[in-house]
Amino acid sequence: MTQFAFVFPGQGSQTVGMLADMAASYPIVEETFAEASAALGYDLWALTQQGPAEELNKTWQTPASAVDCICCAVSRMAAAGR
Repeated sequence: MTQFAFVFPGQGSQTVGMLADMAASYPIVEETFAEASAALGYDLWALTQQGPAEELNKTWQTPASAVDCICCAVSRMAAAGR
């Protein structure tokens, strides 16, 4: 049996443009961000991809981007049957 471990990022690991490479290959990334954006009431994907960094790094913004990155990774692994 293959085992996996998840290491979840904390505040300070976010960067403008994160997940762009993954999004290019896996539609689940932008789909997950669209769901989060609908719940939050603003475009989290645009903020994550275009910034500005000063806005993305605000304490109240960071948890949303970090949690959504985690959701993307978990969704991708689930889709791969892992």
